[in-house]
Amino acid sequence: MFPEAAGWAIFLVPVLSFAIISLITRPFFNSRPRISAYITIASISSSLILSLWALVSVIQAPGHAILLEPHDWVTIGSTTIQVGIAIDSLTAVMLIVITVVSLMVQIYSQGYMHGDGGYHRYFAFMSLFTGSMLGLVLASNLVMLYVFWELVGLCSYLLIGFWFHRPEAARAAVKAFLVTRIGDFGFLAAIIFLYAKTGTFDIAELYVVAPALLSATALTWAAIGIFSGAVGKSAQFPLHTWLPDAMEGPTPVSALIHAATMVAAGVYLVARTFPLFAQSPQAMTTVAIIGGFTAIFAASMGLVMTDIKRVLAYSTISQLGYMMLGLGAGSVAFAIFHLANHAFFKSLLFLGAGSVNHATGTFDMREMGGLKKYMPWTYAAFLIASLSIAGIWPLAGFWSKDGILLHAWGSTPVLFYLAMITVFMTAFYMFRVVFLTFGGSYRGGSEARSAHALHESPKVMLIPMVILAILSITSGWLPISGFLGGESMGFFEVLSHPMPWVSLILAGLGILLAYAMYSAKWLSPEAVGRRFQALYRVLWNKYWFDELYERVFIFSVLVDGLFLVLQWFDTYIVDGLVNGVAGATIAAGGILRRLQTGQLQVYGLAIFIGVLAIAACLFIFAP
Repeated sequence: MFPEAAGWAIFLVPVLSFAIISLITRPFFNSRPRISAYITIASISSSLILSLWALVSVIQAPGHAILLEPHDWVTIGSTTIQVGIAIDSLTAVMLIVITVVSLMVQIYSQGYMHGDGGYHRYFAFMSLFTGSMLGLVLASNLVMLYVFWELVGLCSYLLIGFWFHRPEAARAAVKAFLVTRIGDFGFLAAIIFLYAKTGTFDIAELYVVAPALLSATALTWAAIGIFSGAVGKSAQFPLHTWLPDAMEGPTPVSALIHAATMVAAGVYLVARTFPLFAQSPQAMTTVAIIGGFTAIFAASMGLVMTDIKRVLAYSTISQLGYMMLGLGAGSVAFAIFHLANHAFFKSLLFLGAGSVNHATGTFDMREMGGLKKYMPWTYAAFLIASLSIAGIWPLAGFWSKDGILLHAWGSTPVLFYLAMITVFMTAFYMFRVVFLTFGGSYRGGSEARSAHALHESPKVMLIPMVILAILSITSGWLPISGFLGGESMGFFEVLSHPMPWVSLILAGLGILLAYAMYSAKWLSPEAVGRRFQALYRVLWNKYWFDELYERVFIFSVLVDGLFLVLQWFDTYIVDGLVNGVAGATIAAGGILRRLQTGQLQVYGLAIFIGVLAIAACLFIFAP
């Protein structure tokens, strides 16, 4: 049996690593930065070992769940808030995904962050993030989950703005923090509402009591409130704008937080509370529509971006939309299956982007080219990840993505068609990246770096990429969907259905079009851009959503609207009232001051007049 203490240690060990680096290593061993990396790697390795133990125990446990009693944390009046951990099949899969990807990223970061002045700080933040994310998936009640939810957001803010001396990074960090707060407000409101109606924060209890105590409408609004938090964290439409800008952080941060784990927290949240969503067809439809639309919406912007990390960022938003579509279609198993596979191949894609940046000094694909010759290991790993995300059989992405497509066909055919178009677009923009970056001839890189200066990344960066490449091939063969309570598709069984063949054909056509435009040059990208200039301009400007939010909502509505009204109210009502009372007091004091002349004869006269007045009153009004 898996002991409870080991479950708590899974997330507390990385948190302890953060404390050690912050309080001991950084102040006392500042000249030896590698110590911080070793501490982080050791702590996450320990969490991985404990997570594997938890996985084995869950496989052997009845109902694939280990039951652990919560503990009282704080009592306020009649309300007792508890803390506890829940370990079931969903938790076990998430623990493995988080610890494996985080460990690979930390090993890789030793090479990528070498020589950076914030080396200690970087690994401290990464330890705190990993611990927070592990705590989030282990939490058994909504209060504990929300605490770690906000800690994950804090770590995202700190790591996006890691190079805070760069204005772009500072702005991106603030933007991410503010945009996700919008969704988090709805999530917090849902938590408070559910507790007010049910009297419990425990997630397992809510599955039972919420449908019994809440009306259908109330349950729908509670589910949508929870989903709003997921929309913010997972960068779904319309709260998607923060994620591309988050690429201002170090590339390993993008690989871990903004591709593999943190942004997947929203998908996990909906999966964890899925029994509540399942009680509301309206909530399920909302999740499916937002997910399906986001998938094609984000993919369209990925078609034209020239920054390799921004292409991958829009790809992440699109793939998260796939997962939400799977959840809305009723398939938790395939949504989480795709989450796991996506974590491996998308983190690999970001690490590959970091590797080419390490060599060329740029993320602009227009300044790359021909890197296949100089960076064969990076090229091979990036190609495998691209094939996997495109859904090419038999790589990992094929199994989970086509499982979602099959469920979408049976649930929401219109969204299925949008998802199939996205399949084509995904294959096209990913192989556009492959051909622009690794094909053709080298185009100079940053500061016109000579081709003779190009070299493969060091082994400390390559080894994690090789491991993730292996997982990008094989993770789809694991019976994860069956373990999560869904269907397990055989290696050849799925190909007996026509839908996967359609998906494969569309992906193949997307790759062929990318080859025709960016490798064989059968079609001119410039000519195509001129032919569809209006559409290209819309996509290049990201549908002007940044301008809409910043100029219309922030400046016109808030700064020049609401804030101006509040400023007027503060100046003329609040300050006016306070200043008016103060002015009246000063004026009254001035009048009284003039009456106090200091002359005894005046005071005597006043007393005499007062006595006469009193005597007159007594004479007139006395009975």
